[in-house]
Amino acid sequence: MLFRNVLVLAPHTDDGELGAGGFISKLIEMGANVTYVAFSTAEASVPKHLPRDILKTEVKAATTNLGIPLENLIIFDYEVRKLSYVRQEILEELISIRKNSNFDLVLIPSLKDIHQDHSTIAQEGLRAFKNTSILGYELIWNNLSFDTTCFIKLERRHIVSKIQALSCYRSQREREYMDEDFIFALAKVRGVQIGTEYAESFEVVRWVIS
Repeated sequence: MLFRNVLVLAPHTDDGELGAGGFISKLIEMGANVTYVAFSTAEASVPKHLPRDILKTEVKAATTNLGIPLENLIIFDYEVRKLSYVRQEILEELISIRKNSNFDLVLIPSLKDIHQDHSTIAQEGLRAFKNTSILGYELIWNNLSFDTTCFIKLERRHIVSKIQALSCYRSQREREYMDEDFIFALAKVRGVQIGTEYAESFEVVRWVIS
């Protein structure tokens, strides 16, 4: 297997699953150890009739559904849309995480993602893990452009696993990008581009060959 120890950086709970849920499912199926870090549970954006901390509960269910052990889930409580205010603190947390494990792949938001929180995590993730292979994942509603320089071939079961994980986010079910048809359609489009049934696409940010 190409990768054995993978780190997923999610600015908000659900970003990692949305951008790379199929690949995460495949990695775990192949025996990789996957660690998932969520930086904000977006309490200020939770619908008012729901518990403020509901996304913390939902990310635990979603990542467990994908096969990520609870001990590999790290949740921070930074304020949504204000990650750039604490970027040095975030960088220091990332460096601490780096020192505790020898990751051979890091997944970050695309460097072209225009959401302020996503941009912060992408930039600080690159800064902290510049000596590691890094792929940027796709969140097309936030990307002005996206370089499809890497494709991961997936089977239908990987997309189903991604959808099942995302279904744990009941507080976000009204968002259009959570729609099952959309998720399958995007995976189908990326698959067509490389002559397979389904795929996820990533930007090659850094590729380290040992």
